[in-house]
Amino acid sequence: MNQEVLRTQRPFTERAFTVLLSPTRRGARLARLLTVAHLGAWGLPSERAAHIVAELAANASVHGRVPGRDFQLGLAVSGQTLRIEVTDTRGDSVPPGPGAVKAPEDDHAESGRGLLIVEALADHWGVVHGPVPRKTVWAEIDLVR
Repeated sequence: MNQEVLRTQRPFTERAFTVLLSPTRRGARLARLLTVAHLGAWGLPSERAAHIVAELAANASVHGRVPGRDFQLGLAVSGQTLRIEVTDTRGDSVPPGPGAVKAPEDDHAESGRGLLIVEALADHWGVVHGPVPRKTVWAEIDLVR
């Protein structure tokens, strides 16, 4: 399901977009591409958001994957904040929260840095549990930094 909602408010127009995507590498890539396209159409910067979505969608397709169940990407602009949400159906596999993310012990590891990137790029982020069996990892970006 694709949805877009518009309401006028200053200084930005309130907008929202959600889409279900397959928990695959292709679905994660599409999440990033859709983010760039929507933010561009809304006249908003997309570089930080694209990196955050890439990491959260990759985590949803690797760690949150349940065969036959999609993950959901949500983008919402409210006031001066962009909120990114990625919801998957592995509520039993919860990442560490803000401030608790650790770098991999092996400096040459090819994975394990995604949430460190989210923590570095987002102004705020966190994890919301439920409704069962879901969890949502969210990140917010201040648009007037």
